[in-house]
Amino acid sequence: MAEQLRPFHLAIPVNNLSIAKKWYGKVLGCTTGRTTAKWIDFNFFGHQLVAHLVPANDDGTVASRVDGEMVPSRHFGVILTQRDWKKLVTHLQKNNIEFIIQPQTRFSGKKGEQSIFFIEDPFGSALEFKAFLNDEEIFAV
Repeated sequence: MAEQLRPFHLAIPVNNLSIAKKWYGKVLGCTTGRTTAKWIDFNFFGHQLVAHLVPANDDGTVASRVDGEMVPSRHFGVILTQRDWKKLVTHLQKNNIEFIIQPQTRFSGKKGEQSIFFIEDPFGSALEFKAFLNDEEIFAV
């Protein structure tokens, strides 16, 4: 029996959250989830798209703060089940893979509580792997 496809997670840098909210919300019809002064979650056709605020024309901006951590503004990842997330953490640790952000719980005790970690591929791409405590809260506000 095939497993159900998991939602994809993509983070993109933007230089204006108002424009991003209008374009993704009104033009594409994406609903918004959690929002701060630095980023917005969008329900991008069942997938999680996050717009991270970076200064205009600043290619040197490499991170923005999320729940106390400096998160690479250009990254992508996938939302796993808790079981698969824990298995992957163990596998990476056994293979001495360095974490950019250590495995941890983000938004603990709040809507959208999630297990996360970041690694980097050999080409400098940041990858985020996450698992929500409750999948119904992937786009929760």
